[in-house]
Amino acid sequence: MAVASIKFEPGYLVTVDENGKEMTKYPIADALRAMDIPTGLTYTQIKSITALANLMAVLIRTLIDRQVLDESFMENDDLDLDHIIKSVEDMGGAYHDPDISVT
Repeated sequence: MAVASIKFEPGYLVTVDENGKEMTKYPIADALRAMDIPTGLTYTQIKSITALANLMAVLIRTLIDRQVLDESFMENDDLDLDHIIKSVEDMGGAYHDPDISVT
């Protein structure tokens, strides 16, 4: 059976088949070293991530306004504008009032 997707669980990468059944759990602890994992790193410590999220918001809003995009995304409309807004906000951005400055 072919792998349809990979999902993440604490400590594992999990392969999933076409029917949604978990196939194999791969532990990631053996592949990571403590020096590979930044401690306490958040988007507030890297202002560029917030600026990039806001820049994407500006781009998406502009393309929607110019009727290049509508409010559904991906090939099969798997994502809608609400998903995009949540992602932007989860990265510290603001879809409705974006600030692209990096301070």
